[in-house]
Amino acid sequence: MGLAAAATFCRRLGISLKAGADLLAVLDSESKHGPKKHREAMQMLRQGAKEGRQLSETMKSRDKYFPPLLISMTRVGEATGRIERTLLTLADHYDQQLKLRRSFVSSIIWPGIQLFGGIAAISLLIWIMGILRPATGGQMTDILGFGLRGPKGVLIFWAYIGGFFAIIGALIWGFKNNIGGSQNIIPLFYMVPVVGPAIQTITLARFSWTLALSLDAGLDPIRSIGLALDSTDSDYYRAGTEDAKLSIRDQGATLAGGLEATDIFPDEYIARIEMAELSGTDAESTEGLAREYDERAKIAMKTISGFATGVVWMTVGGALIFIIFRMIMTIAGEYSKALEGL
Repeated sequence: MGLAAAATFCRRLGISLKAGADLLAVLDSESKHGPKKHREAMQMLRQGAKEGRQLSETMKSRDKYFPPLLISMTRVGEATGRIERTLLTLADHYDQQLKLRRSFVSSIIWPGIQLFGGIAAISLLIWIMGILRPATGGQMTDILGFGLRGPKGVLIFWAYIGGFFAIIGALIWGFKNNIGGSQNIIPLFYMVPVVGPAIQTITLARFSWTLALSLDAGLDPIRSIGLALDSTDSDYYRAGTEDAKLSIRDQGATLAGGLEATDIFPDEYIARIEMAELSGTDAESTEGLAREYDERAKIAMKTISGFATGVVWMTVGGALIFIIFRMIMTIAGEYSKALEGL
C-alpha cells in the first residue's frame, strides 16, 4: 500500500467510523475501488470483521500489503478505544510524508530538464557531424573528440549515457537495500557539506512525525522508537532499535536516554526530547518538534534542489566549454596545416 492509498484509506475509514457508519458496509465499499491488491485486502478485512476479528489482526496476516505503522497504530487504537482519532491522525501523517516526497520530486524536475537539454544538444551535434560533408570531401572534423558521428554515433553516445545512469541507479539501489552494509557510511555522508545535513534533516522529520504519532496513540517508548526508526526506511536507523530497547527496558533509561543509546541522533535533537520529558508533555512537545523539523525539511529540499541545479549547470557548462575549446583547437590546427605549405 503506497502513501497516497494509505492516507486515503485511513481518512475514509476514520471519518466513517467517527460518523457511526457500519464497519462492514464501509469495508464493502472500499473493496469495490482501487487496484486488485487493494480490493483483495479490503475483502479480507471485511471477512475478518464479519468473523469478529480485530482489524489489526487481519492486517497483520497480510503484512506485505499493509504498512507496519498502520498495523501497529490500528492495534493501539482498538485497544484504547480511539480508533477513529488514531486513523485520522495517521492519515495526516501519511499526507505529510506524501507532500514531502512530492516536494522533493518537483525540486529536481528543473535540473533534470537542464541535463536532458545538454544531452540533446550534444546528440544533435554528433548527428550533424555525420550528416554534413565538407566541400573537399571526406568527413566532418570530429570537434568533440569522441570519435562519434551520425545516427550510429548518437546511439553509441546514448548507450554510454544509459550505462552511466544504470551504474548510478545500481549504486542507489544497493545503498537503499543496504547491500554489503553500505548504509554504515551514512555518518560520513552526513558530513558532506550542504547535502549531508539536508538529508539528515529530512530523515529526522520523518522520524519525528512517527514518534509523535506513536506517543499520542498511547504506545510505550520502546515500541514508539521502534516504529519511528522503521519509518525512516533505513537499515542504519533500524539497527538502533535493539540498543534503545535494552537501554529503556534493562537500564531504566528515559525516551531521550533510549535515543542516545543508539548513537544515531545529534545532541541537539536528544536535548529537545529530554526537555519534552521533563515538562511532562512528551506527545505534544514531540509533535511540535516534528512540525519544526518539517519546516526544516522544506528548506532542506530547496537546498538539495539548488545543489542538483548547480551540479547540472557545472556539468553542462563544462561540456560546452570543452566543446568550444575543442573547436578552437581544431580550427587552429587546420590553419596551422594550411600555413605550413606556404
